[in-house]
Formats: sequence, structure tokens, C-alpha cells
Amino acid sequence: MRVAVIGAGVIGVTCAYELAALGHETVVYERRGSVAAETSYANAGVVAPGYVTPWAAPGMPWKVLSQLLRRHAPVRLGGWNVLSHLPWIWQWWRACSPKTHLENRSAMQRLAHFSRQRLLELTDKLQLDYEQSTGYLVLLRDAAALAAAQPGLALLRELGVSHELIDAARCRQIEPGLNPQAQLQAGIHLPQDGVGNCRHFAYLLRQKGQELGVQFVFDTPVRGIAAGKQPELQFQDGSTRAFDAVVVCAGVQANEVLRSVGMKLPLAPVYGYSVTAPLRSQALEQQQSPVSALMDERYKVAISRLGRRVRVAGSAELGGNLQHLGQAPMRTLYRVLDEWFPGAMQQADAQPWKGARPMLPDGPPVLGESGAPGVWLNLGHGSSGWALACGSARVLAERVSGRPSPLDLSRLTRERLRT
Repeated sequence: MRVAVIGAGVIGVTCAYELAALGHETVVYERRGSVAAETSYANAGVVAPGYVTPWAAPGMPWKVLSQLLRRHAPVRLGGWNVLSHLPWIWQWWRACSPKTHLENRSAMQRLAHFSRQRLLELTDKLQLDYEQSTGYLVLLRDAAALAAAQPGLALLRELGVSHELIDAARCRQIEPGLNPQAQLQAGIHLPQDGVGNCRHFAYLLRQKGQELGVQFVFDTPVRGIAAGKQPELQFQDGSTRAFDAVVVCAGVQANEVLRSVGMKLPLAPVYGYSVTAPLRSQALEQQQSPVSALMDERYKVAISRLGRRVRVAGSAELGGNLQHLGQAPMRTLYRVLDEWFPGAMQQADAQPWKGARPMLPDGPPVLGESGAPGVWLNLGHGSSGWALACGSARVLAERVSGRPSPLDLSRLTRERLRT
């Protein structure tokens, strides 16, 4: 089959590779000049299936409201245009019911564990080196944080996720660079989880895809799709090209493309921030830098070691826009890094970043048929795109090929958004 993939973030690149691996003639269209140029560019890089859960959860609305006015709030409103997202917020609030949350959480967990398995298979088979390392440590600052973590620990046990609740001394053995003066009550260590450079992975997989015949066409935005026996892509210059199937992996821009087939998904851009900088030579020499990946549970900020660099990432901003880099979220990132690893980064060379994470109100992505003939969806992974990419790609490639899905797709298809 001749298959077009719209979007070359980590979702689109992995999808294109899996399609080509199953023998399809695959072309990827990307509006930017390279792969992983938007949401996949500088995310936290953490792959921790045990912590992939819906944002819509019981008690979450009150928790978000109670934190909005805090100086270092993990969730923020970006401006008056948040009003345009009120229908999305309403759907999110409804999805916070215990029953809906349980169903969505189970769906995301199935996909996350399958995705990690597929990521490890690809890494081993293709001999990929994308600055990956194993080990994920969740830092609990005080007794209140430890108490609040108990439901999460119960969930990890229920899911069979390898983990260990450890004291502060053990945390500092695993991560020797942690500031000895920082308040630390305990930690949750997940030895099988870890971190990797998502953008670099996408570059490497693009090369492997090209070896299988995948064609990448950059600086070419797709204007729409003409549905039919053979769906046709419509380009800005007025030209068209027919394919046997089209897979939409266009992130927050997806509705601009899907409008032409009479479809609109409840996608909202939830913005995340990060700062990446080289580690200081002294921090490397004296082991004052992170070994792998950590999460500050209080501020929901991740600290990742990527080769000789460190990345600190976090915040969830609804509303706002990509052009405005909020200073409050940036101050939180710098504060968290400085508290745990003071003076570790070369701040003069720091690279700030803000990206739009395409999020559906209830949490899981949408995988599978769109309802329009020959048009498929691989969308809405939110802040878990890197953790879910490889599994989502394999599912889509199998389904487009007419094969059964390798995992249960309950709560992962478009059907759930119609009810």
C-alpha cells in the first residue's frame, strides 16, 4: 500500500518506520524543516510507564484550582484565550469521575507498557544510541509528600511495576549528586524506567526508515484531505496526491487537516517548558550532576541527564501561545534544579523551550480509524507522547495493514469521544 503520514514528530516518525517495516510505501509530510521540530524537540525525555496516567482524575479539579495562584504552581492559565478552551475544560471535568478515570488509566497503562517493550526492541534491533539511561527516582520532600504518595504506590503494586520505596540515604546512593542540604524524606525508585533524548531518537529512526524506503518531505504543510476510495492530500500550492491510506499524526494542528473531512477532535494545546544546558566540568568531575532521571513530586518537574547535558522540564499551561515564554514557569524550573543540583548547569549556555502538547480532555490518545475512508488517526498523546510513541506506531501499522491490534484498544479509539 501507498501510505502518507502527516507530521514528523516522534509519533509520525515511529509510525512511518513501522509502516515501512511491514512493507508499505510510505511518505511523510512535515510543515517544518526537520523531524521532531515542535513538541518532540525538547521534552523531558522520561519513559516511565508506571507514571503514565490521565490528567483527568478524581480530585484533580480541586487540586488544580487550589494551586493556580501559587508562585510555583505546576498548572497555570496562560491568558484570556483560555476562555476558548472552556468546552475542553468541561469535558475534562466530566472525565474526572472514578469510573471514567479507571477505564482511561487502564488503557494508557496497557499502551505504555507495550510501548516501552517496543522501544526496547527497536533500540536493541537497530542498535540505537539516543543518550538513554535507566533508572527513575521520584523525590518526596517531606512526610506530607510521602503520605500523599501512598495511592500512587498502591497503583504501582497493582500494575506490577518494579519499584521500591526508599529512604533519603538510599536516594543519595542512587543519585550521589543530590544536594545534601536539600530537604528529602524519601523516594520512589523505578529501576526499569529511564530517560532518553526523544529528538535524537526521532533523527535516528528517520535514518532507519529511509533505509527501508520512507520518503520525508519537509516544509510542506498539508491543507486538507479529500476523502474517497483513495484519499487525496491537498497542499498549499493547490496540488493533490492520492494514497491508499493516510495517517494523521499532526498534533495540535490535526483539526486544521481533519476539517476537510468533516471532523473535529477536542484537542487542546497544553504547553510545557524546559531548559537544557551543558553540565559544568566541575559538576561532572565531582559527581554533582544527575545520573539518570528524577521527578520533584511537589512541583511536578523532571530533571534529566542527557549525555553531558542536563534538562529540567515541567509546567502545564492551558491557554497562552508559543510566542510568549512565561517567566514564572522558567523560574520554577531553575529553582528546582538549583535546589537539587546547585551550580550543575552552565546557565550562560542554557536553551529555554516551550512546546504545545496535544491533549484530549480525558487523557488517552486516539488510535485507529477516523470514520472517513482510508484516513487513520494517531493523535492526542499529551505529555506522554515519547512514552507512548512506539506502541502507538505499532498498533497503527498493524491496523492499517488489516491485521488485528497487538493490544486491547478499549478507550483508545475515536468511539469513546462520541459517547
